[in-house]
Amino acid sequence: MNKRLFNIDAWKLATDKLHKENMRLQESLTSIGNEYMGMRGNFEETYSGDHHQGTYIAGVWYPDKTRVGWWKNGYPDYFGKVVNAMNLIGLHVSIDGDEVDLYRDKIDDFHLELDMQKGILTHAYVVTKNNKQARISIERFVSIVNKEICAVRFQITSLSKSMKVTLVPFLDGNVKNEDANYEDCFWLETDRCITERHSCLVARTIDNPFGVPVFTVAASMGVCADRAASISSEQRPLYVAQSYEYELADRKTITLDKIVAVTTSRDYELSCLEEKASELLDQAIESGYSELKMEHVSAWERRWAKANITIEGDDEAQQGIRFNLFQLFSTYYGEDERLNIGPKGFTGEKYGGATYWDTEAYAVPLYLAVSDPHVTRQLLLYRYHQLKGAFYNARRQGLKGALYPMVTFTGIECHNEWEITFEEIHRNAAIAYAIYNYVNYTGDKAYLKEYGIDVLVGISRFWADRVHFSERKQKYMIHGVTGPNEYENNVNNNWYTNKMAAWTLNYTLQALNEVDDGKYESLGLSPEEVSHWRDIIDQMYLPFDETLGIFVQHDTFLDKAIRPVSEIPEGERPLNQHWSWDKILRSCYIKQADVLQGFYFLNDQFTFEEKKRNFEFYEPLTVHESSLSASVHSVLASELKLKDKALELYKRTARLDLDNYNNDTDDGLHITSMTGSWLAIVQGFAGMRTFNETLSFAPYLPDGWKAYSFKVNYRGRLIELCVENEEVSLNLLSGDPVHLKLFDRPIVLEHHFSEKLSTS
Repeated sequence: MNKRLFNIDAWKLATDKLHKENMRLQESLTSIGNEYMGMRGNFEETYSGDHHQGTYIAGVWYPDKTRVGWWKNGYPDYFGKVVNAMNLIGLHVSIDGDEVDLYRDKIDDFHLELDMQKGILTHAYVVTKNNKQARISIERFVSIVNKEICAVRFQITSLSKSMKVTLVPFLDGNVKNEDANYEDCFWLETDRCITERHSCLVARTIDNPFGVPVFTVAASMGVCADRAASISSEQRPLYVAQSYEYELADRKTITLDKIVAVTTSRDYELSCLEEKASELLDQAIESGYSELKMEHVSAWERRWAKANITIEGDDEAQQGIRFNLFQLFSTYYGEDERLNIGPKGFTGEKYGGATYWDTEAYAVPLYLAVSDPHVTRQLLLYRYHQLKGAFYNARRQGLKGALYPMVTFTGIECHNEWEITFEEIHRNAAIAYAIYNYVNYTGDKAYLKEYGIDVLVGISRFWADRVHFSERKQKYMIHGVTGPNEYENNVNNNWYTNKMAAWTLNYTLQALNEVDDGKYESLGLSPEEVSHWRDIIDQMYLPFDETLGIFVQHDTFLDKAIRPVSEIPEGERPLNQHWSWDKILRSCYIKQADVLQGFYFLNDQFTFEEKKRNFEFYEPLTVHESSLSASVHSVLASELKLKDKALELYKRTARLDLDNYNNDTDDGLHITSMTGSWLAIVQGFAGMRTFNETLSFAPYLPDGWKAYSFKVNYRGRLIELCVENEEVSLNLLSGDPVHLKLFDRPIVLEHHFSEKLSTS
C-alpha cells in the first residue's frame, strides 16, 4: 500500500503534520546534499523519538569486516560502507531551562517544507513549555556554490510572556552507522578547540587491517547571533558546543545563524586541514547567511534552466519528476571525477553507499542530456581510473581481463554476497555500453582514443575468458551467473548476459578500428586474440523459444510454473518482504527488466514484433520490486503504443519514494533509479533516441496530460521540445542548425519546427 506524507505541489514537499509514526520516511524524503556532503531531513533540535540521524560526506567510507562462515576464495576482503559523519546541524533549544523536544512537547502550527526550486529545507512550529508559547522557525541548506559550507538560520519568537532562552549550537561526532554489524564507532577524535570565533572538531576513521587509508574530517563552526546576555562553551570527546543565553521579551525575536565549514583529507593535507576549515568558515561568515543563500538559490536556478521538465494537467507527475531531478543533482553534478552516484546518495547507509552499475545503465543518459558533457565524462573517467582495480577483481576470480565491481569505492570489489560478487557479471557490459552511449551522443572520439579503448579491451578480455565452448552445441556459453533479475541466481546462459558480452566484443573491435594508431600493438592484441573474439561474436549461444517467439531469460526459465503477477495473493507483495528467498528463487517472478534490459540498450537491433512478443511475455511476470524496473518497462511500453501501461509505470518510477511503493524508503531514497522518471518521459513519451549518431524524436501526449516540455543538450545545441494541443514543436535555443528525425522523417532544425501529433 502506498504511503504519502506530503502535499502535491509543483516545486515543494510540504506538510502541516509532524509524522512521528513515519519519521524515518519523512527524514529520507527531505534529505538535502550538494555532491560534497549531505544529510537526512533531521531536525536541528532534539527529537527523542525513533528516527535515523544521518550525515554523509562524499568519498569518506570504511572497509568493514566481511569474513563469514561461508567465506570462499575470491570473496572481497572487506565490505565497503559509507560512514555516518558528525552531526553538523545540531542545536539544543531550552525555554526557562526546559529543553525543547519535538517528540515529547506540545507542538502546534507545524509546517515542514523542502523547496526543490531553491534547495532550501525549512520547518516551523509553536511549542508550549510551562504555559509559555514560542514560535520557532529553522531553515538550512548545503551550498552548491561553496561546497564545504552548511548553513542554518534559527529564529525564536516569544508569543506570550517573557522567557529565558538558551540556544546551544554544537558539533557531535558520537555517531554510529545503523548498518554496522558490530556496533562499532567509526570515528576517533584527533583535535577539538573552541576560540572566540570558531569551534572546531577533527576526527578520523578508525584503523583498518586492509591497507585502506583512513579519512580525517575537520568541521569548523561559527555563529552569528543577536547579542546574548551570556555566552559560554562546552567540550568533551567528539563534541564541541557554544551556549547563548537570552532574556526574550514578549513578541520579540532572536536570530542565530550557524555556519559550518567541512574539510577532509581527500582534498587537503592533514597538517592544514583544520586551518583550511577555519579559513573557509571566515570567508563564509564574511559573506553572511543571506548572501550565501542568494548565491545558492541562483545556482539552483541555473541548473533548473537546463534540466527542468514541465508537465501540465498532472500535478503528481510534475512533483515526482522535479523531486527526482532535485535529489539526483544534490547527489552528483560532475565536480569531482573521484566520485560517483551512490544508490542512496546522502540519504542513508543501505547498499554501503558505494557505486553500482546503476550509474552507467540509468544515470548516464540523463546527465548527457541535461548537463554539460564534462559531467558524464567525469563519470566515465571514474571507471577509467579504477581499471587497475577491475584487473585485480578478475584475477581474484582466476580470469583474465577486467571485471568491474558490483559495489566499490576504489575499483576493488567490496560486496560480500556470493550471487552478486561472483555471478552478477553483467555489470561489465553496462560500463562498456556507457562508453558507447557517451561517444555516440557527444561525438567525443578523443575520449575513446585516450581512455575508453583501454576499458573496452580490458572488459572484452574478461568476456573472452569467462565464456566456454560447448562441443555438444558448437556454441559459446556463459554458465553460473545472475542476470539483472536478482530473483534468480546461478543460472546458465542468461540471455541478457550472453547478448551483451557478444555486443561488447563487437563494439570493442569497431572502436579499435576507429582509433587505431598503434592501439593493437600497445594493448598487446594479437591477430589470434581478435579472431577468437570474432568467433565468440558469431557463435554465442542465445536461448530462444520457437513456439513463443521469445528470447528465453536463461536455459531452464520456461520449465518453471509460469503464472502472471496478478495471481499472487493480495498482501504478499513485495515478495522480498513476505516470501522466503528459496520460494522467490523457484518462482517465475522477475524483479526487474532482464531480457527487456537488452531490448532497452540495443533497441535498434530488434523489430517491433520482437519487442512486442517479449514485452507481452515478460512484463506480466515482473513484480517491479527493483527501483530500476519501472522505467525500462515504461520506455518500451511507449514504443509499443501501450500508453496506459507506460503512464502507469511512469507514475511508479516518478513517485517510487514519494509514495513509498516498495515500503523501503525509510532507510534512504533510491537515488540512481530516480533517473527513471526522466527516461520514461524523454525516451518514452517523447521517443528520443540517438542511435547511429542521429538524434530523433517520436512524441505523444499521455492521457490526462495537457502538455509537457523539456530541454536537451546535444552536441553544442540546446533544444527544447514541447508537446501541447495535439502539436509537437522543436525549438533550437542555441547552437548551429542540426539534422535530426521527427517521427522517422529527416528535418533540419534551424530555429523552430512544429507539426501535428499522430493520432495512431
